[in-house]
Amino acid sequence: MAKQITAIIVGAGHRALLYSLYALQNPEKFKIVGVADPDPIRRRKTAEMHGFGEDMCFESAEALAERPRLADAVINGTMDTQHVKTAVPLLRRGYDMLLEKPFAVNEDEMWELQRVAGETGRRVMICHVLRYAPFYVAVKERLLAGEIGDIINIQATEHVSYHHLAVSFVRGKWGNEEKCGAPMLLAKCCHDMDLIMWLKSGVAPRQVASFGSDFQFDPAKKPAGAGKRCLVDCGIEENCLYSAKKHYIDHPDRWSFYVWDCLEHLEKPTIEDKIQSLKTDNIHGRCVWDCEHTVVDHQSVAINFADGATATLNMIGGTAKAERNLHIIGTKGEIKGVFDDSVFTVRTIDTASESGWREEVVDLAIGGDKSGMTGSHGGGDLRLVEDFVRVLQGEQPSISCTNINDSLNGHLAVFQAEKARKTGTVCTMPQI
Repeated sequence: MAKQITAIIVGAGHRALLYSLYALQNPEKFKIVGVADPDPIRRRKTAEMHGFGEDMCFESAEALAERPRLADAVINGTMDTQHVKTAVPLLRRGYDMLLEKPFAVNEDEMWELQRVAGETGRRVMICHVLRYAPFYVAVKERLLAGEIGDIINIQATEHVSYHHLAVSFVRGKWGNEEKCGAPMLLAKCCHDMDLIMWLKSGVAPRQVASFGSDFQFDPAKKPAGAGKRCLVDCGIEENCLYSAKKHYIDHPDRWSFYVWDCLEHLEKPTIEDKIQSLKTDNIHGRCVWDCEHTVVDHQSVAINFADGATATLNMIGGTAKAERNLHIIGTKGEIKGVFDDSVFTVRTIDTASESGWREEVVDLAIGGDKSGMTGSHGGGDLRLVEDFVRVLQGEQPSISCTNINDSLNGHLAVFQAEKARKTGTVCTMPQI
């Protein structure tokens, strides 16, 4: 029997608790034995969820780090600006770490974490969960098999739905870069940048250019008659696509883990509780044009690689439907698909056929198992945790496995893209 891996949750938010579900489904392999979080309600709920006592509840990562090592690993689900400051003392204490993305919000932090991980010899796996989604794994396997030859170009798009954009990147925690520490490209699209670097199989990016802006939610575009709070003083709420009532009362469960976290002290908040919350201090009750919003709502990035290949990433927020598209063109063919449908087409050059090409449609949803495991991100979340546990048990990592060094170029490309966008220049990538 492989050793059971024990872990402590640091930052008991939505993401860390989702990852911890793997322990409930596979108790012989993985066990959550503690929590560190400043919120006593979250500490209590995590302890009840995983069955450990008050003696394993800590108010902060620092308090945990003061104690001798109490588990094999940490699931670090703190907010973006806290990742490095919480990770460093715990790595020095001897914990291996599953670290939420983005693992750093600037280059100085990034290099610091890489240095400490190297000095301590601890394993740090970054939560780039889309690498583990069956869709991207299957695409990567086709590339490794050489089916479309050498990659010439990668085109990636991420369409962020209007309700996801509003809840997370306008009204929510990641709407103001000065407060959250991360631009939109880092907070939302570091997955996509990581995928581009991973699909290019380690070829270094050399140059980055980027354009983008806050097109929709500039306060200067606030409609006449709009107020400060949708359910308090807005004269156009009934016809507004971004009405808090339409988003969060008519669909109270869609983003419940973000919108109603201010009501977590109530066992079963009612609709009346939620309406009152949106009318008063809930940040999601604010007008989308009056949220101190500073991040972009759309951005385009162009990357030039050392081997001459190129890639583009287009993030467009406010779409009717969320969707990630991928198109990879190689010297022998192409792969084109939609992540959300779990379907892609492999099309290769065929000089003997009338059309000049042949194709294979790969539908990963056949059999009714799109995700494969409980979780989100197309089934990637708990596959990530499974791989983390396997690595700590001494087994070989999967082709999706990521560590600090694997993730450097994806983060560096984001930092350079932001510099390029703000300065109107083409930026040269630092060489690792």
